[in-house]
Parts: sequence; C-alpha cells; structure tokens
Amino acid sequence: MKLSLCAAIGLLALTVSEAVKTNPLPAPVKINWASTGAVKVSNNFRIVGPRHDVLSAAYQRTAALIKEERWIPATWDTPFPEFPPFPKLSKRGDDDEDDDEDSDDVDDDNESAKGGRQLSTINVEVADLKTDLQMGADESYTLDITAAGQGTIKSKTVWGALHGLSTLAQLIQGDGRKGLQVEQPVHIEDAPKYTHRGIMLDTARNFYPLQAIYRQIDALAWSKLNVFHWHITDTQSWPIEIKKHPQMTKDAYSPRKVYTQKDVQAVVRYGRARGVRVIPEIDMPGHSSSGWQQVDKKAVTCADSWWDNDGWTHHSAVQPNPGQLDISYPGTYDLIKDVYGEASALFPDNVFHVGYDELNTYCFNYSQSAMDWFKARPGADYSDFSQYFLDNALPIFYDRPGRRLMMWEDVVLSHGMPAKNVPKDIIMQAWNNGTDHVQKLAAQGYDVVVTSADFLYLDCGNGGYVTNDARYNFNEPPPLPAAISQAFDDNKSEYKPTTFNYGGPGGSWCAPYKTWQRIYGYDFTKGLSAEEAAKVIGAEVALWSEQSDATVVDAKVWPRAAALAELLWSGNRNADGFKRTTELTARILDYRERLVGRGVLAAPVVPEYCLKNPHHCDFYRDQTAFGK
Repeated sequence: MKLSLCAAIGLLALTVSEAVKTNPLPAPVKINWASTGAVKVSNNFRIVGPRHDVLSAAYQRTAALIKEERWIPATWDTPFPEFPPFPKLSKRGDDDEDDDEDSDDVDDDNESAKGGRQLSTINVEVADLKTDLQMGADESYTLDITAAGQGTIKSKTVWGALHGLSTLAQLIQGDGRKGLQVEQPVHIEDAPKYTHRGIMLDTARNFYPLQAIYRQIDALAWSKLNVFHWHITDTQSWPIEIKKHPQMTKDAYSPRKVYTQKDVQAVVRYGRARGVRVIPEIDMPGHSSSGWQQVDKKAVTCADSWWDNDGWTHHSAVQPNPGQLDISYPGTYDLIKDVYGEASALFPDNVFHVGYDELNTYCFNYSQSAMDWFKARPGADYSDFSQYFLDNALPIFYDRPGRRLMMWEDVVLSHGMPAKNVPKDIIMQAWNNGTDHVQKLAAQGYDVVVTSADFLYLDCGNGGYVTNDARYNFNEPPPLPAAISQAFDDNKSEYKPTTFNYGGPGGSWCAPYKTWQRIYGYDFTKGLSAEEAAKVIGAEVALWSEQSDATVVDAKVWPRAAALAELLWSGNRNADGFKRTTELTARILDYRERLVGRGVLAAPVVPEYCLKNPHHCDFYRDQTAFGK
C-alpha cells in the first residue's frame, strides 16, 4: 500500500507505536515500545504488591478482567491509504479502479515471544499508602514490561497505582491462540494534565438504579476519569433519604426510587475502590421544590405557579416544575442546616456542590416574605438578596476543616442575581458562553471546572421535551421575509436562516449534539493568560436527564466521555503541536468495542465499515486538517 504525501506529513510525529495494535485510551503522556517481539504472559499471571484495602481488591479485579476479556483489538491506526485519482471524462466508470481495500491489513496472528521469559508476575510498588482520595492527590505512575518477562508498576500513591492497573488491562491482550501477550516490551511514564476529570449525572429528573450508577463508575475508572459528580436533587424529585425529615422522600417518584443512606455509602465505597471521587450536589436555592416543601412549605416559593406564565417576561422557572428556596425566610436556613448536615456526613470528599444555578427573580414575587425583605431595605437589589443568602448559608456549608464548596457560575456571572462577595476558595463550574466565562472566572481568581454547554453537555441535540408545544406544528418551512432572504443572498456565508422546527435547534436549547470530535477539540483555555489557565483545574461532561434514564445512559455518556478523558489526561495534541483527533479515531473506536464487551452499552459512533477500514471514512485526506 502506497503512502500519500499528505498522509506522510501528517504521520511525521508517530513513533514505533505504529507497529503495534495496542492503543490505550487515554493515550499515555509518554509511551515507548521496543521491537524485540511479543512478551508472552502466563495464563495464571498474578498481580502482587502492598496489602491495602483498595489495592488488594484491584489486583484481583484487574487480573480477572484481563483473563476473561482476552482482548484482541477491533481496529487500529494505519497510514492513510492511497486511492486512485479521480478519472478524467475520457475514462469514466469504476471497472478500472483498484479495489484492494485489505492490502494494508495487519496479520491477526501475533507471534509469541521466541526465547525470552514468560511474564508471570506484575509487581506493584507504592511509595505512600496513606494519601487519601481527595482533590490534588498524586495520580502518576510508571509501567514497565520487559523482554525478560518482568512487569512493574510504580506510583507515589494508591490512586496512581489504580491508573497503572487500568493501563495494564489494555496492554495485556489475547494472542489469538487462547494465550495472553503484550505485543512488545513497553515503558510508560504517565500523569494527568488536570486534577478534576469527571462526569455529572442528574438523578432527579429521572431515577437511576444503583447498577446503572456502578456501570458509570466502572467506565470512569477504566477511562482514568476520577470524579462522579452526583446531581442528586432538583425541583422534579427528591430521591435521597434524610432521616431527620423522612417525609422529604414523599417527593421521590416512588418508594422504590429512593437512595437510602446505605445506598449512598455503597456508591461512595464503590467509587473509592476504583479511584473515583463522589462529589454530591444538593441544588439550592434554585431548582428547589420537591422534598423541601414536604418539611416546611414556607421555605419554598413559587412552587404552585405556572412555570412559563405564558410569556418569558414573567416566567418563574426555565422549565417545569418551578420552585426555589425562599432565602428571605429564616426557617429556610434551619432546614438547610438539617439537610446539608446529614448529607455532608455521607460523603467523605472535601468538595460539596451546593448548586446556585438559574435563579429566577420572578419566582420571589410569590413570596410575601421576600417582598417584605425588599421593603425593609430601600435601594436593595437582587444582588444584595443573593448576598444575603450566602451570608446566611456559607457558615452552614463550611462544616469541616478543608471543606471546599463548588457552585455553578451563576453566583458570580448571572445577569439576574449575582452575589456581590463570593469567597475565592469556592470552585466555580462554568457552563455558559464557552471560554469567555472560563476566562472571566479565572481572571477573578476562582478555580474553575469547565462544563461549557456548547461542548460538554451530553443531553443536547435531542429536540425538546416540553409537551403541548405547537411550535412543532409546521409541515413546511415558514416563509422568510423578503428583506431577510435578500440579506442572506447578498452576504454569502456559512450562516443560513433557521426556524425552531426547520434547520434550527428543534427545541433543544443547547443543540447540536456534541460529538466526540467536538468534545476532544475543545481548547477551553484558549485566550487565557498562563496565570488564568492555571486556575482551570479540570472539566466534566454533563448529562441532564430530562430525556435519559438507565435504559439509555450508557449510550448517552459513552464513548463520548472517553474523548474528554484523553483531553484532560494527556491533551489533544501530538508532539509536533497538531491536534491528534485523527489519531484518537482508532483508539476511541476500539475502546467503544471494549466497553460494550465489558457490559457498558456505549453508542456506536460510525458504521462498522469505518472501524474495519481505517481512514476510509475521513472527511479530509490531510491528516493535519485539525491544525495546531
């Protein structure tokens, strides 16, 4: 198979790793393959290391996974193939074209090591067994498989060792003859680029059984993502048990759709065993109706209002159903103290997310207490009102040494109710306006977790869910006013006129669907100074669950979240500074197949033809098309 000039240019940065099919995801920061031949691995190999409650279980779990899986790559990267030139008019027809699509296939049979020793033991060495699973824990590791049959993982902490084991599970593969092998001796030096790498799952709009949550945590760990951000509550339902106020779960969807405190502790243990931090979110004071209202109706305002008020100018919520905590009512803070105090004790992570997104000022029109608050403070505005909430709630939230709070960006950047003095130690989660808001938060001195809706919201692009929506009642595109039509004709560009139901978002406010390439290509520190970029501690993809539940969650999250995993672990550029999206293609396609084999029903992202014919589905021949 010939190699075209453009493909050769695009592959200059590739190394000896081209010679092997093994393609771990996320790509390690540094991986060097030898070329001495496959290292045979004993079918009875063991993983040994220091005794530790997390590690000892991980040794057995990883070895069992490798022995059961015996993975043989479903696809691998190859040089861009040469295609025949487009025929001239004098020579039409397809009969003369070369149809040898398989000439660059690699033989599926891998030779086992000839001579050399069999790998029978992988030794794990950990310098510090005591470092807790908290933000900032060292996650680095090295991994060596030698031609002499020696395997070693070294790390500074338990959590780095877990990542080394995850990589090991992608290196040891089936040899096609009921045996195991590592394709070539290999040396890896690896550490994450960002400390906070995760997914956010909303379990309030629709309920997820524990097994569905466990599957996400498994896939997180395999992908070297380390945060499960659990958005537990919202206006629609209250699914978590609070023993001091058991009536709150009357607003769960059913008695079977409740997370007991034992359930919560089980999720936390499951995550810790795999190096995944569980960060809870009890959303307040916005998105707060269910649960709270069962204890004290005066603590909630506008819960009984019509959410849209038949006009955006007086809406009390951005979606059904409405409800916010009445932050003017003293009893609200007594209830927050009860709920937060009990929930906080269930989660050992130092970070607790307390929400603060999408507060609607019109909601407070339904509260006489709020109206009296403003009457008693002539000249006060909603920023003062917001600050009043913080001044009363923050002493409750700072309940332990080392506590860090996390909030949505709205508390600083919203147009309606930004607070005036938000402590700089609160982690801000940026979700609007891409890098503009990331930069604004970082410039003010906040640590930032990026969840920009334009790139990282996994629920986008599926149309709307609100019912009785007559905006869909069009069988043809509505006529375009002549002036607008003429303006587009006179100014040719990529932009075209759209309507709600034709060419537009179709009811999904954050459309389009976020593909893995869009996620992987997101340079969320672009335009930031070095000092500002240093304040970005990581990112999350988010799945809001208006149109998701356990039946579809795997496909909604995976393998797209794996693109974020690599972006946050080793970046999206190769050694020459080119975006390596085309290099990720084979890696993420093979990883998707692996996830499915492990029981996570990740969505297909291409026809299987593309998987079996690398680069045949590329839009551009130029393998550097993504640029630097």
